[in-house]
Amino acid sequence: MSDYILAIDQGTTSTRSIVFDKSYSAKGFGQQEFAQHFPRSGWVEHDPEDLWRTTVETARYAIAAASVGAQEIAAIGITNQRETTILWDRRTGKAIYNALVWQDRRTADACARLRAEGASDLIASRTGLLIDAYFSASKIAWILDHVSGAREAADAGHLAFGTVDSWLVYRLTGGQRHVTDITNAARTMLCDIGLGQWDDELLRCFNIPRSILPEILDNIDDFGVAQRDILGATVPIRGMAGDQHASLVGQACFEPGRMKATYGTGCFALLNTGSDRVVSKNRLLTTVGYKIGRQMTYALEGSIFIAGAAVQWLRDGLGIIGSADQTADLAQQADLEQQLYLVPAFTGLGAPWWDPSARASLFGMTRNSGPAELARAALDSICLQTHDLMQAMRSDWPDASISLLRVDGGVSKNAWAMQRLSDIVGLTVQRSNSSEVTALGAAWLAGHGAGCWPGPEQFAAEREIGQGFHPYVDADQNFQLVRGWKAAVRATIQFASQVA
Repeated sequence: MSDYILAIDQGTTSTRSIVFDKSYSAKGFGQQEFAQHFPRSGWVEHDPEDLWRTTVETARYAIAAASVGAQEIAAIGITNQRETTILWDRRTGKAIYNALVWQDRRTADACARLRAEGASDLIASRTGLLIDAYFSASKIAWILDHVSGAREAADAGHLAFGTVDSWLVYRLTGGQRHVTDITNAARTMLCDIGLGQWDDELLRCFNIPRSILPEILDNIDDFGVAQRDILGATVPIRGMAGDQHASLVGQACFEPGRMKATYGTGCFALLNTGSDRVVSKNRLLTTVGYKIGRQMTYALEGSIFIAGAAVQWLRDGLGIIGSADQTADLAQQADLEQQLYLVPAFTGLGAPWWDPSARASLFGMTRNSGPAELARAALDSICLQTHDLMQAMRSDWPDASISLLRVDGGVSKNAWAMQRLSDIVGLTVQRSNSSEVTALGAAWLAGHGAGCWPGPEQFAAEREIGQGFHPYVDADQNFQLVRGWKAAVRATIQFASQVA
């Protein structure tokens, strides 16, 4: 059997396909961006055909670039942007409306009504989630209620719902499989994560018929076979996970207490809690980390809305840098007598604050504050938000022994920021050598599922580890820095409440 695995990483702004070999090296790579649609303020949509087209084209390109034939691909692994919602007609295979992207906020008022009606406890206890437009359930209801004839078609059994993983599998298999994996199902606000099943009471809450839902499978499972006319050979699909869960796997966080943070536009931090389904007291999300071999592994998740986007703001909004990598040199030049705090609530505050009305603020400026101090404040904001998440996770799971933070994503390439992160969180920060950790996680799921890649222990031992950063700042310095940060966040939230 061949050891080559094709990983499809369908993201929010682009689709990437990568062919990995048995040494976990990328042998062929294809990437295409696609259009973002903003029909109204707060609405974000994708054309589902763009997601499908870029998947096929990048997969074909990656296979050709790897100089292998499609018949040499042992299996396909899929990872995807989570929560994005698509409904299609089973008779035609065509979507009945654009995909509602996870960023879409059109159902915020509907979610507020559910909170006012007292549904929060039910939803949190079954799903581990907070009621929010971020998740899929309210998006499904919106499409059913706003697309002419949609409810009638759903009642007649003609419609199918899926997150992006389901949509791609449906098309790859020629409409033969309507399935999802447990990590994507767990982000819909319709899945009981204790049972790993769709929940009838939650379906009634959102007025969603069960008939439109996909079958829920494990992360390593039989998801069907990609048809010959798509890639040039029939290829089994053996692994699938939402992007942050695939990153958890790609970072080999297989043991309870292992934690990873992915720094892109925002930051998603997941802490493996093993078989413990930890209920957060700090407004973190309880989610499924992954399910392998019928064994459910849970995680605590914290979402930071603005991480790398704070650096983008320095470049595109203020024009004080030409490229992101300039921030490291600037931050090193900053006046240490000044401590600026940037609270980057450009789109509200995520975990553990969860204040969508908050807006960005800057504290501590003097006449001598300039680009260097702003660069340090932007990078500090990423580190301090991560500190908040880790503090919340330790509070929620006091038995956890967190000694290492594994990181990936664009910001992780900034050595100054990673050393600063290590100093602020007081942990060793281990940077991945691979720039495609998420795709690698999907590839390992598929490769292990196909029987040609090793188990978790060997994968963890063999994967290439990058640079480690160790804390050097003493506790008193950290205490003063964190105290100032918390005061800045409280002031930001208070200001938003007074001007709302």
